[in-house]
Amino acid sequence: MTLPQVVSRDEWLAARLKLLAQEKEAMRAQDAVTAQRRELPRVRMDKEYVFEGSAGKARLIDLFEGRRQLLVYHFMWNNSAARARGDQALDEGCPSCSFTIDHVGHLEHLHASDTTFVLVSRAPLAEIERFQARMGWTIPWYSSAGSDFNYDFHVTNDESVAPVEFNYKDKATLERSPKTSFVINGDGQAISVFVRDEDTVFHTYTTYGRGTEFMMSTYQFLDLTPMRRPRYVNQWPYRDTYNGGAGHSHHAHHC
Repeated sequence: MTLPQVVSRDEWLAARLKLLAQEKEAMRAQDAVTAQRRELPRVRMDKEYVFEGSAGKARLIDLFEGRRQLLVYHFMWNNSAARARGDQALDEGCPSCSFTIDHVGHLEHLHASDTTFVLVSRAPLAEIERFQARMGWTIPWYSSAGSDFNYDFHVTNDESVAPVEFNYKDKATLERSPKTSFVINGDGQAISVFVRDEDTVFHTYTTYGRGTEFMMSTYQFLDLTPMRRPRYVNQWPYRDTYNGGAGHSHHAHHC
């Protein structure tokens, strides 16, 4: 890539101050969007979902672990791209989701804010636990296999089960873009927010696709640099495959 031009310190300062004004404007705009997000209405969750975790069966309210708020990261698993290429190694989670979750550190700060963070995948628990052990993550991870959870939140699409929808777009809209056509059949990723009022659970927010990019601090750091982001999110490898690591080698496929 071409590096930025070389200028005097005074010229640099003038350009930096111009950018600073734009950064502050963007931050104020983001603050306004955040305020609107907090004010979104809530939807009562009347359907019962049964998940499976390390401690056994769990309901949606159990995922809160007694806290007031719940963040669910919908982690892609049995994706259509893998099936299309005849890949039988479906005991791996999505590489893009893995890149995302690699950025999640200790959860104590969230817990101290009365908020629980969990992962949910439409995969057998045994497969989830093998992959979780490989990646070294300790985040609570639940299987939604056998429930309607993924379909109801439009992170799994199967036209025989429910109408196709992803990121609030119908099948016809998704088919028109190569960036979204892959989610017409199979899993997608998202993050959903729930709040609990005593024993009643409410859904307040779900964001898909680049809406989860805020979790990826690698991008936030690289966005500060002249060399930019070297890869799209679907091009990042599993971290244990760098330099010939032991992980599987089909990490670069879109999922």
